[in-house]
This record gives sequence, C-alpha cells and structure tokens, in this order.
Amino acid sequence: MMTRRLQWWRAAALLIPACLSSACSSDAGPFLPGYASFDLLIAGGTVIDGRGGQPFEGDVLVHDGSIVFVGDVPDARLAGRVTRKIDASGKMVTPGFIDLHAHGDPLQTPAFENFLAMGVTTITLGQDGSSPPTASIRDWLQSVDDAGIGPNLAMFVGHGTLRELAGIGRESNPGDAAIADLLELLSTQLEYTFGLSTGLEYNPGLNANSDELQAMAQRVGQHDRLIMSHLRNEDDDQIEAAIAELLDQGRFARVHIAHLKSVYGKGSTRAAEILAVLDAARDDGVRVTADVYPYSASYTTIAIVFPEWAKTADDFAAARRDRRDELESYLRARIARRNGPEATLLGTEPYTGKTLAQLSHELEMPFEQVLIDEVGPGGASGAYFVMDAGLQATLLADEFVGVCSDGSPTGFHPRGHGTFARVVERHVMQEKLLTLPQAVQKMTSFAAGVLGLADRGAIDVGMAADLLVFDPARVRETATYPQPHQLAEGFDVVIVNGSIAREQGRLSDALHGRVLLPTSGVYVYDR
Repeated sequence: MMTRRLQWWRAAALLIPACLSSACSSDAGPFLPGYASFDLLIAGGTVIDGRGGQPFEGDVLVHDGSIVFVGDVPDARLAGRVTRKIDASGKMVTPGFIDLHAHGDPLQTPAFENFLAMGVTTITLGQDGSSPPTASIRDWLQSVDDAGIGPNLAMFVGHGTLRELAGIGRESNPGDAAIADLLELLSTQLEYTFGLSTGLEYNPGLNANSDELQAMAQRVGQHDRLIMSHLRNEDDDQIEAAIAELLDQGRFARVHIAHLKSVYGKGSTRAAEILAVLDAARDDGVRVTADVYPYSASYTTIAIVFPEWAKTADDFAAARRDRRDELESYLRARIARRNGPEATLLGTEPYTGKTLAQLSHELEMPFEQVLIDEVGPGGASGAYFVMDAGLQATLLADEFVGVCSDGSPTGFHPRGHGTFARVVERHVMQEKLLTLPQAVQKMTSFAAGVLGLADRGAIDVGMAADLLVFDPARVRETATYPQPHQLAEGFDVVIVNGSIAREQGRLSDALHGRVLLPTSGVYVYDR
C-alpha cells in the first residue's frame, strides 16, 4: 500500500478558510478565525498571480503548505499567530516556476540547488524517452520521496526504457505480443507518471514505427496523460515531417514538443511558419503545446552527429571497420552543416571546455578522425551552436509555448543553471520581448496546465504554496558556456510547499519538495 506521503494529493479538498466575507475581516474579532496560526505571511509585495492578471499590491498567508489568503492582511488582528513574516516591499511575489523538461538523478543530487536558485519549484524528469529502468516506477518514486528532494518532481516514463523492459530493444518491427507487453507496462507506469516521453532521435526509440507510436498514444489518451516528445529530427528541412508524426499521435492524446527548435533555420518568418503548423493542428482539434529554452546552443551526446548506422557501439565498430570512408565523409558534411567544428563545445572529461576544432588542433588530426578514433558516438556530450536567436525568440513569445531548461546539475551548458533567470533578465528586462506577467504565466500556470497540475502554478486560495519573492531588476544569469555551473542570482526567497527552501543565496538544511502524482487537472485547453 502506498505510504501516506505519496497519497497527500488524494485529499478530498485543500484546507480553505470557512469565511472570506467582509464580516470575517471586520474589527469585531480575529482575522480568519478558522486558523489558530499561520506559517508564513508574505507582506507588502506586488503579487503576480501567474494567470496573466494585472499585478496588484497585496499580502499572502500560508498555512500547512497551502495559500489560505491573498489580499490585505490587517497585521494588528493577527495577534501573534504568524510564525514567520517576510517583508516583500518593493519586490514581486509570484508562483514558483515549473520546468517542463529537466534532467538529473534525485537519488544522487536530491537538493537540485541549480533549479531552486533560478526560481524553479517543480521539475519534470524521465525525459527524451529515458526513465529509471524499473518495471515499478512506483517503488522508485517512493524511494525518492522517502530520501527527500529539493523541488517537487513530476515524473514521465520513457518510451525507450519501456522498449528495453519489454525486450524489444532496437527491434523495428516487434510482434503483436511484444507490443501488448509494451502497452501493459505503459499502463502500469502511467498510474504514477504524468505521461510518456519519447526520444525519437535516439536509440532505441528511433526504431519505432508509426503503428507502435499510435498504439501507445491511444493508451496514453485513455489515461488522460501527455506525450512529451523529443522529435525524430529537429533539422530545418525535416522539422515539419517530425512534427506531423507527433500530431498524428495527437489524434489520441495530448501532445507536447520538447525544446522546440529548428536546427539551421533562420529568422522570425521561419518561426512563424512552424507555429502556423501547430495553430492549424489546434484548429483541427489536436491539443498540442511546446516549450523552448532561451539559448542558441543545444546540448546532447555526440552521437547526434553520427549516422543512424553508426550510433550504437556495435554499429559504430562495424562502420569503422567496413565503411570508414563513408563515415568520414558523413561526419565532415554533418559538422560543416552544423556551423563547423568551432560550433561544437565538448562537455565531458577529458575534453571538457574544448571545441571540436581545438581538440582537432591539439591532436593534429582532422576533426572527423577525432570523432571516429578518439571520441566515438558514446564518448562525450556537448553544446552545439546551431540555432538562430531571432527564430527561437519568436517561438518563445507564442502563447502556446512555455519554458524548459533541458538542463541538469551537471550538464556542461548554462541552461541548467540559468534558463529561468535568463528569461527574466534578458527577454523581460532587457529586450522587452515579454512583460513580466506574460513570462511568469509561461513559467507557472501555462506549465501547470500542460501537465495537468490543478493545485500549482498560480497564487490563489487553496493552491500549493510554491512561491518566489524577488526584484526582477536584480535577477542575473551568471552561468556561461565556459563556466556553466554558476548559480543564478536575484531570487531572494524560494518557497516550496509552504517552507523556505532557499533564502538570500542560502539553501535550507531540509528538503521540502514532494513527488507529485497525476490527478484530473485543469489543462491549457480548458481555459
């Protein structure tokens, strides 16, 4: 039987004040008499509710992990009932940010300070088709919850992982019995996860055909969950076909494009063409959303530059032996198209911080030979400067596109430590691409609506008290490509489930996050 802690979300209702009328707040008696005490009072801040409403001056009261009052709190009538008061004068009070696509191992780095430091109070894991290789995701989640975690966790189950568990692996035409096993595993895992993630550019997911993907989509739809997809190909001349493959699955379930981008694409006009494809699909009834990260470099394994016939260890060994000239030619053309070896920044020892061009110079070998003889498809990860800033900014501004980091505590890319600070600092304060309420909505209620988190992503009575207090003029992304592990600055107070998780740059000694489980939530499309 599931422990009480993992059952918290099944409560019939959140504790809501019995009376919020003017009579309750008259001078005749105590303020909100239904509460003997309050854990937090965030006083005098400018509240941005996360739903796109106009900011307003107000106070927020928190009790037992939930917001119990938003408005003007009469201090004199609280009569010492507040455990901690936070003075938010001159600062913004917003919901905590929700990272729609993140990476990391909560059993290895449970604090996830990189996320908390940039205002993220909920992360999603199990992305790109890869989740913990266990047939009982419930037990794994229980172990995470028992050990503790800094931010909240919304988990996905990986399609590639399910293929391995079902014994399909890299098989391109699995039989009916194997597909039945795959679907049964999926159903079991979906009880505890927010949906299915696919990584169709990676093994083993790249071997899946449309029949398999649509069968899985039907099962995801039956459970009212989400398909979060790393598309099969993000190159500009292939992006529409890759999106179309996902939209076909969208006939059966809600679908979401992870880290939407167009590799080699240029300009806002191209972005508008891509967005028009998604708009047309929504007009046809497909429930599709997307997210982006605000950088012009991606980050993944070096296998991304190798052909499909040389991505795995066995295939690479055969290609190196039998198709060496063809492989060298492919890599030369692939890297040239991806802006040359100078545009690949390696992030794995012993190559960390070196571009492919620098490594080629040091080893006195052509870069394609470096890739074949020194690195190999499984030998490194890296940042790839292959995206157009104007195109990506246009995608970010779209109302159906949210924000993700696609980052982790350890990845050699600044997005894991800077994404959400960068949105505020650059796209709100400097470039004015978004207003602060618009940016906050993307990073809070929009993300909650994508996932179906009915009790997070907004400041309102009854919502979970995941909250931030900050001055947007002081928010800074300090992570850089040469030094990507520097924590963001400016998010003065980060509150997770009603407890202060990080304050003035100092992490709490305790872990206040929870493993979240799916409910029948309020989705983006319901608004």
